[in-house]
Amino acid sequence: MAVSTRALPLVTRMALTARRAGIWPVMMGLIALFVALPVLTVMVQLFTPAGEVWSHLASTVLPRYLVNTVGLAVGVGIGVLLIGVGTAWLVVMCRFPGQRIFEWALLLPLAVPTYVIAYAYTDFLQFAGPLQTLLRDVFGWGAGDYWFPPVRSLGGAIALLTLVLYPYVYLLTRAAFLEQSVCVLEVGRTLGRGPWRLFGTVAVPLARPAIAGGTALALMETLNEFGAVQFFAVDTFTTGIYRTWFGLGERTAAAQLAGVLLVFVLLLLLLERVSRGRSQYFHTSSRYRELPRYELLGAKRWLALGACALPVLLGFLVPAALLLQMTLTGGDQRFGWPFVGYVFNSVSLAGIAALAAVGLAVVLSYGVRLSQSPIAVAAVRVSAMGYAIPGAVIAVGILIPLGWVDQRLYRLLSGEWGWEVGLILTGTGIALVYAYLVRFLAVAYNAVQASLTKVTPSMDAASRTLGKTPGGTLRQVHAPIMRGSLLAAGILVFVDVMKELPATIILRPFDFTTLAVRSYELASDERLSQSSTAALAIVVVGVLPVILLSRAMQRSRPGQSGRN
Repeated sequence: MAVSTRALPLVTRMALTARRAGIWPVMMGLIALFVALPVLTVMVQLFTPAGEVWSHLASTVLPRYLVNTVGLAVGVGIGVLLIGVGTAWLVVMCRFPGQRIFEWALLLPLAVPTYVIAYAYTDFLQFAGPLQTLLRDVFGWGAGDYWFPPVRSLGGAIALLTLVLYPYVYLLTRAAFLEQSVCVLEVGRTLGRGPWRLFGTVAVPLARPAIAGGTALALMETLNEFGAVQFFAVDTFTTGIYRTWFGLGERTAAAQLAGVLLVFVLLLLLLERVSRGRSQYFHTSSRYRELPRYELLGAKRWLALGACALPVLLGFLVPAALLLQMTLTGGDQRFGWPFVGYVFNSVSLAGIAALAAVGLAVVLSYGVRLSQSPIAVAAVRVSAMGYAIPGAVIAVGILIPLGWVDQRLYRLLSGEWGWEVGLILTGTGIALVYAYLVRFLAVAYNAVQASLTKVTPSMDAASRTLGKTPGGTLRQVHAPIMRGSLLAAGILVFVDVMKELPATIILRPFDFTTLAVRSYELASDERLSQSSTAALAIVVVGVLPVILLSRAMQRSRPGQSGRN
């Protein structure tokens, strides 16, 4: 005879609920395997013989890949640290003209893909560009009469990547400064430390984990970069993977290059963890109120204004204006119905990936809430590592196993059943969505987990006393509360997918073009004016989420008055 769960004692009902929750660690383990498969595939390839191709690469181009990759990472790392930490301190702790505008404006370069800013500045700074043409007209110079720094060089790549990637450091560092207790800062002031000594000896050490985290994100994006460094003719591991795979047709050698790059990434993460040692970073006071701001006077206020305005000017306003000018004067000749197809491809892929990423992130977040088992904890850590893996590495790790499955499916369906089928997995958008999920699942998880942790456990207990299953509690209790964060997580993934280039180029189906690919293809053919239309469309899509993200950060500080 069936017995209603509502008639069972409370302890029995909770025991049944806990038993039902056992499915969540299983689902989390499957998600972790889903994310780890491309990485494991690449690592296995390190031990596969590649014949003479690998020895040829090692003796010719591998040293150049190594030097350029390390130089790019070091240069960008220093640049994003200086700009990100300095501007974060100025907007949080100082008062100067435009300070409230710069709170969100300093995030705007985050909406600009690195390859887009490369195209814009190349057109502006090249020999036939408007700047050098103006200099020659004004001073009467000829072709060999003056020196101008080459933009398409390693130094140019470092400068432009720094302008686009410093918001990662600014974002996390500003959040850390906003969370610092007034008491800690006031103690420093009572000891006679001025604003700059307070910055160097108190605020920065307390914000060190956030600074290191932001720098690590910027360096991951640097190692992942393809479009800008390819356009600037700077050979790195990412461009080498693409060239070895498509130029030489050597999958094993390309996978081994990806494995070497993956080792670089893992060493970078390990170095950051070891540098922390046993240090712990806590705020020992719960006293939060609006942070006191230092009123800058005289020349200092204008220096602060310039320090904040320059990254926004060079990282967003100038390239956006250049793209707009190129679009209006030239623009994509296929602007019209063909261009609508590019927009549809980009938006549909980004929308599907965003929905799937948020769904998987909810499973991971809620699974950890229900079960703190070693499987659940390990699954979350594995699932979050995808963001640290360059898109080219993920693409290689996906093509190998999915290509093997496609071959078996073709033999089965065509050979035994007589069905005429093509490549089901690697010949469609399935492989692309898979790569996006592996790459950006961590972005969605961080947003969802931050929201779920704010839901008091008493709500779960109350729901269980009413006979709700964990799934029912998630749908009817948690989901309505987290609606805003779920939307924010989806928007972040959507914007990231719209900008993604390395994995999209490698995995896209035949005759399938997105805005990012369209912009890259035209720029690669030196048709910069035509590439500006697709590039500008990507920038426009990314601006609004960045502004909303900044305003949400400002409201997140305990004791904040709500004024902005």
